[in-house]
Amino acid sequence: MPATPPQPRRTVAIILLDRIVAAAAAVRRVVTGQADVSRATWVAVVAALGVVVATVVSIVGVVRTPEQLAPVTLDAPPSVDQLGTPGPGTPRGQARPAATSPTGAGSPSASAAPPPAEPSTSAPAVTPSSAPPTPAALAAAFAIEDKALLSYGATVTISNPGPVLATGWTLAVTLPRESLRVSAVEGARATQDGAVWTFVPDGSAGQVPGGASTRVTFRVNGAAVGATPTACTIDGVACGGLAD
Repeated sequence: MPATPPQPRRTVAIILLDRIVAAAAAVRRVVTGQADVSRATWVAVVAALGVVVATVVSIVGVVRTPEQLAPVTLDAPPSVDQLGTPGPGTPRGQARPAATSPTGAGSPSASAAPPPAEPSTSAPAVTPSSAPPTPAALAAAFAIEDKALLSYGATVTISNPGPVLATGWTLAVTLPRESLRVSAVEGARATQDGAVWTFVPDGSAGQVPGGASTRVTFRVNGAAVGATPTACTIDGVACGGLAD
């Protein structure tokens, strides 16, 4: 026996159309008097027509004005403040509230950091060192210590009256004649220029500490009566001990 083909599915429009046709046929029979109609039948026919008309009006209204349907509302996503701070076990995928920094006047981030101090380019003040003290002028004293018939021995004591060491000096002795000679010099070196004999320090004799003295000795070949020096100076200052 062949299988019965499946019946097509009836749509809402087809069902409404069938009901409208059935209702129209019933009304036509009632109007033409082809059937005995009771009061209950009339009520049922009128009710059916009302239902059909209401259904048609509803469908037409839905089809023609879909924008008037109540839209489906979705709940708004929670805000950042509603989420709060996630706990230690919060998965990586969950949203985290954005970190906000305080903007108050007392906040460390709001206050401007002081500019770094720039290195000083000015040269350090240099205190001028005081000049070394000047040594005092040396003094010299001439004396005859050993007289002989045709010669005599002379000693010149050079003293430093100041506290500062004196280095170097020049002693000049002027004899009455150019023919007189000087010998046996100790503590200095002697040179002749006419009647003037010049003595300069020999070795360490040129260093005269403050408050100390040094001596120069020599011998003049001539009688003391006519060969005594007429002048004596130490660095241009007259020596003491000479007869006027």
